[in-house]
Amino acid sequence: MGLFERFLTVWVALGIVAGVGLGLLAPGAFQLIAGLELAHVNLVVAVFIWVMIYPMMIQIDWTAVKDVGKKPRGLLLTLVVNWLIKPFTMAALGVLFFQYIFAPWVDAQSASEYIAGMILLGVAPCTAMVFVWSQLVKGDANYTLVQVSVNDLIMVVAFAPIAAFLLGVTNITVPWETLVLSTVLYVVLPLAAGMATRHVLQRRSAHAVGDFVARLKPWSVIGLIATVVLLFGFQAQTIVDKPLVIAMIAVPLIIQSYGIFIISYIGAKALKLPHNVAGPACLIGTSNFFELAVAVAISLFGLQSGAALATVVGVLVEVPVMLSLVAIINRTQHWFAPRPASEPARNAAL
Repeated sequence: MGLFERFLTVWVALGIVAGVGLGLLAPGAFQLIAGLELAHVNLVVAVFIWVMIYPMMIQIDWTAVKDVGKKPRGLLLTLVVNWLIKPFTMAALGVLFFQYIFAPWVDAQSASEYIAGMILLGVAPCTAMVFVWSQLVKGDANYTLVQVSVNDLIMVVAFAPIAAFLLGVTNITVPWETLVLSTVLYVVLPLAAGMATRHVLQRRSAHAVGDFVARLKPWSVIGLIATVVLLFGFQAQTIVDKPLVIAMIAVPLIIQSYGIFIISYIGAKALKLPHNVAGPACLIGTSNFFELAVAVAISLFGLQSGAALATVVGVLVEVPVMLSLVAIINRTQHWFAPRPASEPARNAAL
């Protein structure tokens, strides 16, 4: 686990502090950046998001999709959790907490935006960090690659309809054209660019993809932190006026993460999956593609919105929660079937 992944929560926290400080000191600068929009897409944030997503997409090997029939029970588990359970439980928790439990402390408009941000997190299954989680639990690397590839293919066609449905059910009006544009801009185009880049690099040498991604990783970190600084810069006054808002958003997100993990882990046990498949299967279902959620929230609701704030709180919450789940998986290996004898002791890192 590299320096970036290990201390992601620290980097995000520092970005939050810097964003709030700069937002209070120079609000005019952030207003200027907010005005740089085209078709409801903030151009500055779009660049930062692409800087984050592009290296992740290059890592995906689409030839792995041909192995989709291998270990179908593990694949079925995460697909059911990702697309039939997780988005709906996230929406339900958002409504429960922000329309009922936290209603006395949150105005109706902010509550709707927080719920929207949570929904966007719930509809975006993890694409990149799951490779890290899989390695930490000694997961089947080939299985993880297949799962990510299949999830991304489904995301291209399912993200916008499910998000629109859940946002509509919770009485949040979203223009379809903006949602579709966001899906194309932050899913379809990065996937296409990643595929093309990977194809070119693989023709050069066997190590070209890894070397190129390693060179891009520092820029990916810069993109993430810059986005966080911008988001919290725009939310600075709200955060100062309502310091408990981040804690309130974090509560249902944490409950959702552990709840989905429990559902996945029980399902993995019932399906008698080997540990090196059960581990990554559960973590894929629990983790989020927070980069996509952040980008879409900004496009739909704006940089200053509660939806954008909720998605960034998701970044802050995810890493410590996922590390705790990694620890649980590693301590419960004996609950699951052993790795098939025909497999090596450990798959090569992706």
